[in-house]
Amino acid sequence: MKLFIDTADIAEIRRAKDLGILDGVTTNPTLVRKIGRPYREVLSEVAKEVDGPVSAEVISIDYEGMVREARELAKIRDNINVKIPLIEDGLRAVRTLKSEGISTNVTLCFNSIQALMAAKSGATYISPFIGRIDDIGAEGMEVVEEIAAIYANYGFETEIIVASIRNPLHIKHAALIGADIATIPFDVFQKIIKHPLTDIGLAKFLEDYKKIPK
Repeated sequence: MKLFIDTADIAEIRRAKDLGILDGVTTNPTLVRKIGRPYREVLSEVAKEVDGPVSAEVISIDYEGMVREARELAKIRDNINVKIPLIEDGLRAVRTLKSEGISTNVTLCFNSIQALMAAKSGATYISPFIGRIDDIGAEGMEVVEEIAAIYANYGFETEIIVASIRNPLHIKHAALIGADIATIPFDVFQKIIKHPLTDIGLAKFLEDYKKIPK
């Protein structure tokens, strides 16, 4: 399973990249706003820093606006793919962008039938927002399981990006299901490395080393 980081912060991206396990980045206007610099300037910097795909989001919600914005975003760098909301005009836009060779990440997906429609429209990626599904008392990972099964049944090439991840268990379940990608906030990225028994074991080894005769 590939690991993306969900951020627009270059410092966070570089720390994740230094671990040698970073495969890509997802961003959105909320994350870019925290940086306090122009939208496209930040996206260009992020895309330059990362070897893998970088998702950049359109703001328009009408077909013509989404296609226009997507074309401009795709010009920033070759590794940019365009986030399109899972609405009717969004699916139309995905079909057009696919015909033009522009990769898309269809977002705000909350059930498997939506994911089926996105795949049939030609989405490069689908992003089920599992944390938000959990928030309303449903099971986000069940949606991922259903999407994975449907895509396998019909041979869709659309890759599943498990998004809105809240904790390491989400990542474990995504990997067990066979999702293609998990996109992870930086604080969760740090948590997946740590374990209290690792810390205890390391402290014990270091303490014992001090007792070895010199």
